[in-house]
Amino acid sequence: MKSVLSSTARRGVPALNGCSSSSAWRYSIPCQRNYSSNAIIANRSDGLPGVDISKLSITKTTSPNKLSPPEKLIFGSTFTDHMLMMKWNTKDGWLSPSIIPFQNLSLNPASCVFHYAFECFEGMKAYKDKDGGVRLFRPHMNMARLNRSSKRIALPTVDEDATIKLISELVKLDSRFIPQARGYSLYLRPTMIGTQETLGVSAPNSAMLFVIASPVGPYYPTGFKAISLEATDYAVRAWPGGVGDKKLGANYAPCIVPQLKAAKNGHQQNLWLFGEEEFVTEVGTMNLFVALKNKETGQKELITAPLDGTILEGVTRDSVLSLARERLGPKGWAILERKLTMSEIAQASDEGRMIEVFGSGTAAIVSPVRTISWKGRTVDCGLKANEEAGPVALEMKNWIEGIQYGDEEHSWSVKI
Repeated sequence: MKSVLSSTARRGVPALNGCSSSSAWRYSIPCQRNYSSNAIIANRSDGLPGVDISKLSITKTTSPNKLSPPEKLIFGSTFTDHMLMMKWNTKDGWLSPSIIPFQNLSLNPASCVFHYAFECFEGMKAYKDKDGGVRLFRPHMNMARLNRSSKRIALPTVDEDATIKLISELVKLDSRFIPQARGYSLYLRPTMIGTQETLGVSAPNSAMLFVIASPVGPYYPTGFKAISLEATDYAVRAWPGGVGDKKLGANYAPCIVPQLKAAKNGHQQNLWLFGEEEFVTEVGTMNLFVALKNKETGQKELITAPLDGTILEGVTRDSVLSLARERLGPKGWAILERKLTMSEIAQASDEGRMIEVFGSGTAAIVSPVRTISWKGRTVDCGLKANEEAGPVALEMKNWIEGIQYGDEEHSWSVKI
């Protein structure tokens, strides 16, 4: 029987006897239990005063910004006139919320957010419909995810409905920044940080939620442009029992160096592989969808990785799955959440069964993939030479945009 040491070293954990290996580490963790911290994490807001929207104060700017030409907008570089701010502590709970002119934060250098990454955030958008009305897209999913992220790192949670109303007040105040044109929106960034002034490592006794807003244009201003991915196995984005399913800032910084390496090799994003099996997980900061024909039955399948704790529970991912089940399922498609290996994708490509591959996320809705670089070869992802997007990605973009901009009345689109 193999020793635990030799087995552990083989699976990518450094051997304890000083032996080294020149081969790349393989990250494969045998899961013998369902990893979940939800049952053991207390809600730090329980028993304390919650968010009180009746106490909202609004201070308007005296020097409003000039609007940038829509075609000149660069993602995340232009900001509106105001921001929402709300503070919390373990004695008083949530203090009175305020909307104030956009400004720098004043924080003690010892604030725990700077030292131990007590920070999580959300990404959501507001849209103008053809009548000039303003809408949010599935904001309750964003607030629920913010609470899950906050709870995981011992930060307070918020009342979802009350916080959405506060964000809506900010959006209404700065609605002039939303261009009334297809593809344009107001990107909203709710951010929760720990603010306790200490170098000690413990649950923060104070925190802050702030929301800033940035007008943004279409992700693909001249139409879809299919991307190339580099299958990444030398670095791991997330692991069982970790925080890969939470929207923490600490999940993003470690991914930049692999992304730079992929760019140096001529690719736009990483395709994160996990384990010796090389399961596909996420693409860059997006969820991944693969459309192919079943080898045995020929049935069309739309596949994405399951919510096993290693991928982010994307709002767009959920939207694609829901619409696919509702609108593609009756056409004979199988909509599956299952583990999928890189070798399965390559085999489907080699056998002519690949239909298309795309990422999904708030920024682009869908991002078509042309090729994947894997083990020294290029895996074709089904697009024809003159195509930049497959039929499923195109339909999903049109369906979701139709809801976001109010062309189709849907419960996901919340008027403010």
